[in-house]
Parts: sequence; C-alpha cells; structure tokens
Amino acid sequence: MRVTAVGCSGSFPGPASSASCYLVQTEVAGRTWSVALDLGNGALGPLQCHLDPRILDAVILSHLHPDHCLDLCGLHVLYSYTPPPRRAGRLPVHAPPGAAQRLARAYGVNAPEPMDDWFAFTDLSDATPFQVGPFTITPYRVNHPVEAYGLRVEADSAVLAYTGDTDICDNLSPLCTGADLMLADCAFVDGRDDIRDIHLSGSRAAQAAVNAGGVRRLMLTHMPSWNDPQVCRAQAATVWPGEVELCRVGMTYPLP
Repeated sequence: MRVTAVGCSGSFPGPASSASCYLVQTEVAGRTWSVALDLGNGALGPLQCHLDPRILDAVILSHLHPDHCLDLCGLHVLYSYTPPPRRAGRLPVHAPPGAAQRLARAYGVNAPEPMDDWFAFTDLSDATPFQVGPFTITPYRVNHPVEAYGLRVEADSAVLAYTGDTDICDNLSPLCTGADLMLADCAFVDGRDDIRDIHLSGSRAAQAAVNAGGVRRLMLTHMPSWNDPQVCRAQAATVWPGEVELCRVGMTYPLP
C-alpha cells in the first residue's frame, strides 16, 4: 500500500498545493486499486498527474467542507463530457449523510443538479468498516463543527490513519492505534489558536498519536498557508518521541 499527497493545504488551496486529497493505492493480482481520500478544491488538476480519474475505484469524503469535497463537481464534468471511452459504471462515493444533496447544490446554478448519474453515494457510519477491493476502510466520527470522520485504511498488512479535520477526541485512539502512518490535521498553532473542537495543533496531534499507541510515523498535514510548518513540527516534537514529518505535496509514501 502507498499514499500520495495530491493536495495537503489546509482550509483552502495554497500557493504550492491544492486542498485535501490523498491517493491510496495497492496492487493485487496485477491490478492497481486506487482510492481518493477527499477531493478538495483544486485537487482534480494534480490528481491527473498521478492517474486517469476515470479509473478511480472510490472516493471517500471525510466531511463536506469545500476543501475536502468540492472538486467532485469537476470530476462529474470530466465523467460527463470527456470523449469516449468513458468510465464504465458509477463511481462509489462514501461520505457523511447528505453528501448527494450538498454537492447537487454546489453543482447546480439555478437549482440543485443531482450527480447520481455518475456517482453512487453511500453514507459513512461511525466504526462501521466497508470494503473497496482489497482495502478495508473504517470511518470514525471525529471532533469538528460538522459531521466529520477520520479514515482508517488497511491493506497489505499495513495501516494508514487519516484524521481528517478534528480536535482531540476519544475516537482518535481506535482510528490511529498501530498505524504505520498517521496523517494528522495540524491547522492550528499553540498559543495562537485558542478555539477548541475544530482542529488539532502539532502538540495535540502528537498527543493523540501517543495516546493511541503503536503509531510508527507521525506526519502533519492540512496546514493553511499562514502556518509556519517548522513551528508546527517543533510543537509536535515537544510531545512525540520520534521524528515528526511534514506532508509534502506530490510525494508518495510507501506503507509500511
């Protein structure tokens, strides 16, 4: 299993990266399976540098803020109007309840315009795993102002834990326990962002990893362009006993 950071900018596209999108892939019997975790604004462009979006096996949306879901509208345009050969069948989209209606509002101008012709929406449910080919994906409800999920992805005896957008909460432990890689929200900075129940800071991300136990790599992501990544790393390093990594757009990380 491997994960590619298609976009890792927090809250909106930054000068060097689109908003959130992580491409998770693995090979089974000569066939590559590809799943996108989130498809935030700006992500569809760089995603095409890594694969033809027509061959995606699924998209999983952690929540319905624009920086995590909005480029599904562009993907619908690609599926609808690209010259043949077009995609065979509808793309599975696993997302919080209401995703089909929310994205229809985003896509339509004068009225909501459903996208069910190309997307098959399925609701995420807390701690209820589902399969996409060789991937076992378990969503965990996390601590954000809207219904949001962290995503635990397992394949090839490896575990990726993607927190999505969250502050500290109990579900971060089952989400992240034993993860080979924990992709952790780090939109907030200690001493600057005092509001709670929205995002993690570096130190709170590190504490969540320590509390979960067995996390092998901690990688900070979802930083808005006004964050200094080295400050975030330093704050995490006060808690995390190993190396604190920073997610780099365009990089592919093998697991384990």
